Amino acid sequence: MKKAVFLDRDGVLNEVLTDRVKFVNHPNQLHLLDRAAEAVKLFNDSGFTVFVVTNQGGVGLGYMSESSLSRIHAKMERLISEKGGIIQEIACCTHKPDRGCSCRKPEPGMLFDLAERYGIDLSESYMIGDREPDIAAGRSAGTAVILIGDQPGLADAQFPSLWDAAEWIIAKN
Repeated sequence: MKKAVFLDRDGVLNEVLTDRVKFVNHPNQLHLLDRAAEAVKLFNDSGFTVFVVTNQGGVGLGYMSESSLSRIHAKMERLISEKGGIIQEIACCTHKPDRGCSCRKPEPGMLFDLAERYGIDLSESYMIGDREPDIAAGRSAGTAVILIGDQPGLADAQFPSLWDAAEWIIAKN
């Protein structure tokens, strides 16, 4: 069984709710956070498979198309690969937020699906997010959970950036 790091996208890998970017609905709105791509490479180099698990209800709500989302993710993967990092797969829930599906975080469906398909040991893995639904999904799936940001008490550990979280995880493993 392999170990993995499951990453939320917005607020963990890329800017969101900043002066420059409110929501990412077009590739030109995607800007990686400082050292996020290098953090992915650090995980890869340390034997972790890296996945992105992201709620993208804007598709279901009609704010962006599936093709725009694909172009956004292609840009993200390209920017990460330019720094030597590899995202194994990007899993998205594109349903409307109130649909009640098992794939939309805080439900753990995306993590369970990826773990089954790739032979991932969830008990040896991490979910890293910036909001409570990310943390709840990771807890439900049985991963350790890390919060990026400043909401106290939600996760097993908390860091200001993905790079800081990656350094801590690698030091522990």
